[in-house]
Amino acid sequence: MTVNMKKTLILLSCILLFYCLLPVTAFAANTIAPDTEIYENSADSIARSAYKIDEVVVTGTRSVADVRHLSQTVSVVDRSTIEQNAQPSLLPVLSRQVPGLFITSRGIMGYGVSDGAAGGISLRGLSGGNARMMVLIDGHPQYAGIFGHPISDAYQSMLAERVEVLRGPASVLYGSNAMGGVINIVTRRLDEDGVKTDFRAGYGSFNTVETELTNMVRKGRFSSTVSASYNRTDGHRQDMQFEQYGGYLKLGYELTDHWDLSADGDVTHFNASYPGPVSAPLVDGDQRITRGVASLAVRNEYDRTSGALSLFYNWGNHWINDGYTPNKGEGPQPARFNSYDDMMGISLYQSTRFFEGNRITVGFDWFRYGGRAWNDFIAGENAGSRTMLVDKFENELAGYMDFRQHIGRIVTLNAGLRVDHHSRVGTEWIPQAGAVFHLPHSVELKASASKGFRYPILREMYMFPPQNPDLQPESMWNYEISAMQTLLDGNLSYGVNIFYINGKNMIMTLPNPNGSGMLNQNSGKIENAGVEVQIGWRINGTWSVDANYSFLHMENPVVAAPEHKFYAGGNFSKGRWNATTGIQYIAGLYTSVSPVVKEEFVLWDATVSFRILPWLSVWARGENLLAQEYEINAGYPMPRATVIAGILCHAGR
Repeated sequence: MTVNMKKTLILLSCILLFYCLLPVTAFAANTIAPDTEIYENSADSIARSAYKIDEVVVTGTRSVADVRHLSQTVSVVDRSTIEQNAQPSLLPVLSRQVPGLFITSRGIMGYGVSDGAAGGISLRGLSGGNARMMVLIDGHPQYAGIFGHPISDAYQSMLAERVEVLRGPASVLYGSNAMGGVINIVTRRLDEDGVKTDFRAGYGSFNTVETELTNMVRKGRFSSTVSASYNRTDGHRQDMQFEQYGGYLKLGYELTDHWDLSADGDVTHFNASYPGPVSAPLVDGDQRITRGVASLAVRNEYDRTSGALSLFYNWGNHWINDGYTPNKGEGPQPARFNSYDDMMGISLYQSTRFFEGNRITVGFDWFRYGGRAWNDFIAGENAGSRTMLVDKFENELAGYMDFRQHIGRIVTLNAGLRVDHHSRVGTEWIPQAGAVFHLPHSVELKASASKGFRYPILREMYMFPPQNPDLQPESMWNYEISAMQTLLDGNLSYGVNIFYINGKNMIMTLPNPNGSGMLNQNSGKIENAGVEVQIGWRINGTWSVDANYSFLHMENPVVAAPEHKFYAGGNFSKGRWNATTGIQYIAGLYTSVSPVVKEEFVLWDATVSFRILPWLSVWARGENLLAQEYEINAGYPMPRATVIAGILCHAGR
């Protein structure tokens, strides 16, 4: 460990000690009963308000548990927060609400794929652009079969009842690609009999249109959710158009009092143009992307045991014209990139309480992923021909066990182990362990150590120079201590955590030691440390405020992982008025590491709505209201102040 890293850890430990020693004696003390439990990782879970960070439903185990008994750090963004922000995409909301999480962007709407794409998800310096962050929908992995990374434009607000973000490795439960953490989107449905329909539409800067329609039904044992959306923009630069269509369907049926069946499907299609960096404008940079997911699950729930069997399938069609830069003397591309990839899987788990204070979950996963990619030549001497780039599929079979034991009312022990076998790489063992101490005055002190890993993706091994078929898995250890406390009858909550990450065999592109050119190699290392703080206060029935801050120290800096990230927001709700506003401060954001280029900026956003009639509201959203000049993707300046306004209609019985 370097001297700088030691100094950083000492400083962070002092910060955590300060928070743990905050004066709390003025508040009533209640120890936590070890059998206090709530549902987690289930659409049946009760979504708790974001400011009650000690009672939220979390993704951290597939069994029933209270978040206070879990040794890992989790943030939850509930439906009310999603609606207050009035964003068509979930990712901007998560970037503000979750400390340590950062999402790249290049415009007012649309992330795209391929060169110049945004939507990269990084957490604690680990980038999701290289499949180190996993996105789940109701616990099912969403990454692409060839490129591995999630498709950011697919994660629409219309899907989500809440979003649960596990900050740190989740490989024991979810395997490869959950190395840096997990974002789990828990989908919507009605909990009581009735019909509810919502329609939201808006129009604003740069000819931007946002629309969303959702209908939810519950009658007896049957439930359904149907959503559709259409979004488009001209963009704030030439050749930056974006158009998206989306649809979602979920059906559920309670077979008995203890068994239920559900099925869902989601399809997103977008047409995007990307203009290239301002120094080298691009012509004909066009994309047509379609992504779809479907799943079928049967669940059981008894007093002492619960579990599920689920099957899921992800697929995608991609058509890309890489375009050309006339000011570099280039001409139109002779070929168009195409790919079809998919991922299918089976997940089975059962969680049982064998005796008081004990919970053991055993599960099995099988994944098959891969696809085909090729170039179709439409011009030049190869016109009419096709060149295959990759045609491969790989399998992953795993078993895991998650163990939780309460020792009296003071200590909860957590441990887990996954044995994961890959059809090409071999077998990986992934352990994790932690403890929670339930202290007086509603204080929870946690410590954990967990391993994360990632198998190389097909693109890194087989597609495009510098591919390398001999790559081995990446791995890392995350060490973490945290504290949280709830005060004022649950209306005031805060949490602080310190982490240290040490990773090896990280895949980097370096000069080929055995020849010319560049080659993907297991040569990288990660040594990151940081602190994350989150606080929320429900002042009264009208006002609430929340804030979060993260500091990240990286021995080896990477792009799109800010050193400092701060957000403070407030919400107002009274009578017919609802308003939310927030300030985000970003500093030490690398847009390039060679040469070193850092960004620092302040963003002010606000959303306000007014209910005209019981079923009709008008709303307006402003972003970057300070008109800051800044970049997140190098060469792609972000738009100045933008405004979008529209209507929101409710109907229900």
